[in-house]
Amino acid sequence: MAVMELRDVLVQNPLPFLLKGKKPQTEGRKASDHDLRSTFPARMISVIIPAHNEEKYLGATLEALEKQDYGWFEAVVVANGCTDGTAEVARGRCHRLIVLSQKSLGVARNLGARMAKGEVLVFLDADTLLDPWALKMIAWEFTKKHAAGTLRGRPDVGRLHYKLVYLLKNFEHRTQLHQGSSGVIICWRESFIQSGGFDERLEVRENSELIWRLRRFGKYKYIDSARATTSMRRYDQQGWRRIVWMWCKLWFHTHFGDLHHRRYETVR
Repeated sequence: MAVMELRDVLVQNPLPFLLKGKKPQTEGRKASDHDLRSTFPARMISVIIPAHNEEKYLGATLEALEKQDYGWFEAVVVANGCTDGTAEVARGRCHRLIVLSQKSLGVARNLGARMAKGEVLVFLDADTLLDPWALKMIAWEFTKKHAAGTLRGRPDVGRLHYKLVYLLKNFEHRTQLHQGSSGVIICWRESFIQSGGFDERLEVRENSELIWRLRRFGKYKYIDSARATTSMRRYDQQGWRRIVWMWCKLWFHTHFGDLHHRRYETVR
């Protein structure tokens, strides 16, 4: 039987309201004239983090959330099928901790969304770090005309081939050649529920499949003003050439086959 543990304490400090009449600033970036509005948008954001045996990475992910300069958010961690100390790492450092006995990324995300209180949902990988201004920029740039989005991705290792991979991914997202994600998916809770959420039968390309269904509610938004720094552990363990080839094959099966039988190899 699944066990659920909730620490129902909602962070609601007045930072978004104190920003009234000001424009958000980001490191190395000057806000455009388009940013000049009379009132900063105060939106409750729920950051949902599915975590399967992520004790080595989850702490840093939660620490990055603690440094956010946007205060009106909650962090929901869904530890699913863990055999390590993932739940212990999350306990006391998130606003809601949900513990499931079964491993399932789709189930974990959908349950986290159902328990969330925010009107904006941010699905965050457990090994992905957000810039301190990321939630602020999401609240600012992700508007009602948008249905799904992501942030600019960045590898946590500065090797040239990893930088080139993310240069390509960011180019695809920016130009919408591919409407995907880089460790982060942003959407409105209402649209997520109406879309039916993640397809729990999928283990690969489930992000792109959800975004494709969300697009009937609005546009895709690529936010370049904040970064999501993602672990390259899969690339390190399996080799970047093999990963790139795998993505090419998955793209082909997405358009000409069925991905429901495909499975990811767990990398920890």
